[in-house]
Amino acid sequence: MKTTAFITLIATFLAAPIAAHAAGPGDAVAGQEKAQTCAACHGADGNSENPIYPIIAGQYRDYLVQALRDYRSGARNNAIMRGFATALSDEDILDLSAYFAQQESVLKTPDPE
Repeated sequence: MKTTAFITLIATFLAAPIAAHAAGPGDAVAGQEKAQTCAACHGADGNSENPIYPIIAGQYRDYLVQALRDYRSGARNNAIMRGFATALSDEDILDLSAYFAQQESVLKTPDPE
């Protein structure tokens, strides 16, 4: 009996990342529509012109997903972002992350020459 419960627990633990990935990469078109609030600080395409706000255009989608989830849960502490993120559903987070990840960043890697 204990072995079965342990196996179930392990299977559930291992399935969580698969389920999260199975939720899909998000809809960038829907993300663009949802990003109007974000544009006030981060710019319409994620390229903030104000140096106090990070440029999020071109960031890795998974990074953006995790950051927004952490703001929403309070694991990442920023009063402004927490206020916005608490209203986001998982679908909103995936859509916004897909949109901003597809944008071209104004930040470029320097040419070594």
